[in-house]
Amino acid sequence: MSLAVRAAVCALLLLAGSAAAAQAAVTPVPVGQPLARFDKLQPGVHRYLRYRQVGDTVTAVDVWTREVRFDTQDGQRRLHIVQHWDGAGAATSNRQLDSWFEVGTFRPLTHERRSQKDGVSKIEGFAFRPDRIVGLKDLPDNAAKDYDVASPQPSFNFETDMEFLQALPLAAGYEASIVFHHPGGGPPAPYVFKVAGSETLSLPGGGKIDCWVVTADYNHPEAPVSRFWFAKASQVLIKQVSPLPDGSGVMGKTLLY
Repeated sequence: MSLAVRAAVCALLLLAGSAAAAQAAVTPVPVGQPLARFDKLQPGVHRYLRYRQVGDTVTAVDVWTREVRFDTQDGQRRLHIVQHWDGAGAATSNRQLDSWFEVGTFRPLTHERRSQKDGVSKIEGFAFRPDRIVGLKDLPDNAAKDYDVASPQPSFNFETDMEFLQALPLAAGYEASIVFHHPGGGPPAPYVFKVAGSETLSLPGGGKIDCWVVTADYNHPEAPVSRFWFAKASQVLIKQVSPLPDGSGVMGKTLLY
């Protein structure tokens, strides 16, 4: 083998090794595994202002309240997350979510969604099983009682992604592959969340906070990524900015308190 050919082969092997190493750097997070920083989840309430920005025009959408609890259910201590939205403007609406999880692993158990819009109420309830997500048969007036979606891999609940990401070992270069399912939405799928860097945010009331900047393309690599700013100390979400589907602007949320 000539020296030139040998050098070319070595270069190809190095490239292949680098690609394999890059691929191996993505950490899968299986359901049922204890999460490294689950203790970052502390009981309490966080409220976020959601807004839409198109050009220089910023429009308030609603206030999103998320509360972390640790309650007893069926004789066991469990993680309990409740959420509600208070609408703004003329076309007001509100939603309430009630979700239960295994402590330590964030394994989802059940998820209920109650919504009201234009005077019409709707109740949906789901149970997360190892191989599928199904409707809660014993929940009165459950519009999703016949829901049945296969989950080849056990799935986490996408409607509590902010708290879930808070429990991961965020650090420079960290990438996680997480199987998520939005109850009532499409089939479960893996999504990659990357710690793209760090940034110091200035707070509205004064002061600064050091954050990890996490990005996700939600399996649309052709589109701009969503960005999340998590406080390094508490890993609580401080800010999120996501591109609107039509490309006209962004949808954002910022922590009020």
